[in-house]
Amino acid sequence: TSGTRNYRNCILHQVGQKAAAHLGPERGPFVAPALRKVCLPYVPATTAQVENVLKVLQARSGSLVDIGSGDGRIVIAAAKKGFRAVGFELNPWLVWYSRYRAWRAGVHHSTSFHISDLWKVSFNQYSNVVIFGVPQMMDKLEGKLQTELQSTAKVVACRFPFPTWAPDGTAGEGIDTVWVYHAESFKTERGTHQGHFVTPHQPLGNDDTTTSY
Repeated sequence: TSGTRNYRNCILHQVGQKAAAHLGPERGPFVAPALRKVCLPYVPATTAQVENVLKVLQARSGSLVDIGSGDGRIVIAAAKKGFRAVGFELNPWLVWYSRYRAWRAGVHHSTSFHISDLWKVSFNQYSNVVIFGVPQMMDKLEGKLQTELQSTAKVVACRFPFPTWAPDGTAGEGIDTVWVYHAESFKTERGTHQGHFVTPHQPLGNDDTTTSY
């Protein structure tokens, strides 16, 4: 009935408000989906960043994991494109809010969100990995992903590139840039640094700001 629906929406709205309140100026902006020593500021992905992630994954399918999934927008957008999408996030309020957003978007059956420290999770089952990281954690994360991922996996780094891997492509510009890495490249060329020559493949798309190798 209309009354039941309004009551349900009211409750869900209150859940969303509580999540937002928890992320207030005193302590909310900082969550730590990586090391507790390395706090990642909760800065939601821009529309352009989400679009760039989807662009570089447009020929991909299967499973996708967002490391430090925040409010779930990457996971939800990926699910709408047919991925089986999973988010790992240490902040429980953000995880609950992400589940609510996925339900609202109608993709709750193809998404899941977990309260977890990324260093305690194995990512070997995922064929697509997205990370919004900070420089302090990227070096250690290189080693973890290099060890765990299958050679067919693809990694997309947002805001900051990995320190030693040579990217196989980029999309976007400025703060919206994303860097693309094929696991086959960084697992084969273990220990190499950016600047190492990588044989180019066909460019992805017609966007002048997009380069794929």
